[in-house]
Amino acid sequence: MSAAQENVLGDLEAALRDADLPSLLPALAHVTGDLSILRDELRPAVISRPLGVEPQGGLSERAQKEARQVAADTLRRWLARGRPSPRTPSEGELRQMMEFITGPVDDEYLPLLRHQLGLDSEDAAPAWHKSAVAPDRRFRVVIIGAGMSGLAAAHHLRGAGIPFVVLERNDEVGGVWWENHYPGCRLDTSNYSYSYSFAQRPVWPHQYSTRESILDYFRTFAAEQGLRESIRLGTRVLSAAFDEPGGCWRLRVLNRDGRIETLESEAVISAVGQLNEPAYPAVPGRERFRGPSWHTARWDSDVDLSGRRVAVVGTGASAFQVVPEIAGRAAELRVFQRTPPWIMPTPAYRAPLRPGLRHLLAHVPHYHRWFRFQQFWGNVEGRRQYCLVDPEWREQGSVSALNHALREALVAHLEREYAGRPDLLAKAIPDYPPYAKRMLRDDGAWARALRRDDVMLITDRITEIEERGVITADGTLHGADVIIYGTGFHASQFLPGMTVTGRNGVDLHRQWAGNPRAHIGITVPNFPNFFLLYGPNTNLVVNGSIVMFSELEVNYVLESLKMLLESPYRTMECREETLERFCARVDEASARMAFGIPGVRSWYKNAMGRVTQNWPLSTLDFWRLTRRPEPGDYEFR
Repeated sequence: MSAAQENVLGDLEAALRDADLPSLLPALAHVTGDLSILRDELRPAVISRPLGVEPQGGLSERAQKEARQVAADTLRRWLARGRPSPRTPSEGELRQMMEFITGPVDDEYLPLLRHQLGLDSEDAAPAWHKSAVAPDRRFRVVIIGAGMSGLAAAHHLRGAGIPFVVLERNDEVGGVWWENHYPGCRLDTSNYSYSYSFAQRPVWPHQYSTRESILDYFRTFAAEQGLRESIRLGTRVLSAAFDEPGGCWRLRVLNRDGRIETLESEAVISAVGQLNEPAYPAVPGRERFRGPSWHTARWDSDVDLSGRRVAVVGTGASAFQVVPEIAGRAAELRVFQRTPPWIMPTPAYRAPLRPGLRHLLAHVPHYHRWFRFQQFWGNVEGRRQYCLVDPEWREQGSVSALNHALREALVAHLEREYAGRPDLLAKAIPDYPPYAKRMLRDDGAWARALRRDDVMLITDRITEIEERGVITADGTLHGADVIIYGTGFHASQFLPGMTVTGRNGVDLHRQWAGNPRAHIGITVPNFPNFFLLYGPNTNLVVNGSIVMFSELEVNYVLESLKMLLESPYRTMECREETLERFCARVDEASARMAFGIPGVRSWYKNAMGRVTQNWPLSTLDFWRLTRRPEPGDYEFR
């Protein structure tokens, strides 16, 4: 063994103390082809606890010690052989590796699981190309938005040889990760899941990336894949209208120089997302406040909060990240809470990845894939069971025995966080079931901030805002120099700010009338060759990765375009009965999920109380639906 190999081995041996063992062992089996190391006694627990999977998969200290020894021996043999490249495992071998983590699964799960590993094609090029399908047919696509979904669509269109242009209203790619730059902004999903299966990054600084890190990922992806030359930044879409005689779409766009231009395309892909139009509270007098004020999604970095009295309205996801960052900087911080959030304790939420784990991810081929795969699987099956409604359950504040167990565990965590502060504890425990609203992650920073002497949590209803500050229902004027609104987005108002006109002059927003609906969240009757990404009912609560869902939606769009190009027709349009059948299924499933129960307001629902945001069925259901379109679901002309 060479000195260089010994040095790597020494680093790896030290790193085993920081290793995630349940994913390291299948990674080593993959690297070496030695599946004998996947012993039953070293297999992680499949069933998760209410507060998540046990550390190291629930392995005992003895089993962990044995797993580290097995890993060290396997690594020695691999290094002694000169670190040979892994061979491609057979289907049976790959299944054995995957089931080491998942436990036995039905055959129909295997393609989905393999997709998440991202082994088949690092570039994920479509299995077809326009030059072979319809070489002489003119077909152009406009993508609206250069965020996560828009970049994925652009990448796949390029792979299929379809001409396209991406229109992005901002001055940079990245979507919400470009727009949101408030203090503390970061993922509350593991970045190993919040990344493309076909463009995995082996090493990240954190498990839950900062805004800067995830934005860098998307900017780097766009540059490395040569997509930037097809992206028009600073270009806002004003309207999109379908031209029936011409069988094409005409889009009026406002360029960054102030000129209005008309573009034509045979298809449109909207990738504008759900969470990009800030919502402000309907409180009288907001415009009268004489100091600076802004929404967290439009952070004013020019205002120094030092020594100022700051009011934060809202305790949702962005406020949850902002408050710990500005507490102590402001002279006084008052947080106005309408409804407390449930908090999933995540001790490593802001911590960097352990050095040894980073070392292994950098040096062991495919380890990052298996590390990502384990987290994906825990979200696919491990959490959904806690969200399901038991119709026979009668306990207030929960929807099933498992949901109740989760509630008790979350309450116990809050009791520890606010020990000695019964005043804060009383304000911190929600009266609704876990998962009925968005659950937030925290490592204790929120409670530490609220415990400060210069921070006050106020639960009285805001009745008015005036020049000097915020007035609550008890008549108190809470003086403020700055007001920050962490009050969410107009989530159910898809495609805001643009007019979309389909066949026969149908206006999309009028057709939806505040109740947005789309088949699989992607296609809408009366709007031929118009596709939505991250559309109605495709947001996730307990179903895995939103990036994975966008990948699957892009696959459906590409397969739709292939089907259309292979036909003699110019357009394809979702049938009304197709949409009705799909929505009936989704609405029935939503009623069986905690986020769909009546009596709880959240951004998951529209003004009529219908769940318009979330996917209530299984991840496998979404996988099945997005493999390819059913021709009978569409009308071709």
